[in-house]
Amino acid sequence: MKKNLLTLILSFSVISVFAQKDSTKVTDRTVGRNEIRLNLLNTIIGIPEISYERIFNDNSGAGLSILFGIDDNTDYKLGAIPYYRVYFGNNNKMGTGFFIEANAAVMQVEDDRIYLTDPNGYAYSYRETNVTSFGLGAAAGGKFLTKNGFVGEVYLGAGRFFNKKNYVEAYPRIGITIGKRF
Repeated sequence: MKKNLLTLILSFSVISVFAQKDSTKVTDRTVGRNEIRLNLLNTIIGIPEISYERIFNDNSGAGLSILFGIDDNTDYKLGAIPYYRVYFGNNNKMGTGFFIEANAAVMQVEDDRIYLTDPNGYAYSYRETNVTSFGLGAAAGGKFLTKNGFVGEVYLGAGRFFNKKNYVEAYPRIGITIGKRF
């Protein structure tokens, strides 16, 4: 009887130790692989940016940022920036640490350089138009994750438009973002 009771207690002890070890791994991974973030820096500038990212594994993820201009002083009116990131961070938390990003951009940019001229060639007025521009860029930054699944990141980069019709030749890729991983 004592031998069976001792075996039962040892079995439960071993099971509980392994269960705790496995559950710790699971809780790190159950935070999720999807993120939604808001770029606070761009929002202050007048170009709010909302991003969705899917974390594929410990060191890579892809996402899409949507931005729109709410300020009349900005040239960027609407844009979509798909991106791919490679993370060089802590393997205990997927998709965190230092990262580099390759991105592409499709943006509607205001072009107010289209001048209307009279027959003598003198400019007398201009009109504002929106031109769709395509570009490629890169960025680098860092991402941080709390145990509750809140995400913060800081990044800096730039991209270049390949459209020759507009006077805006580049787009910034800067951000201080907060969000939630689920």
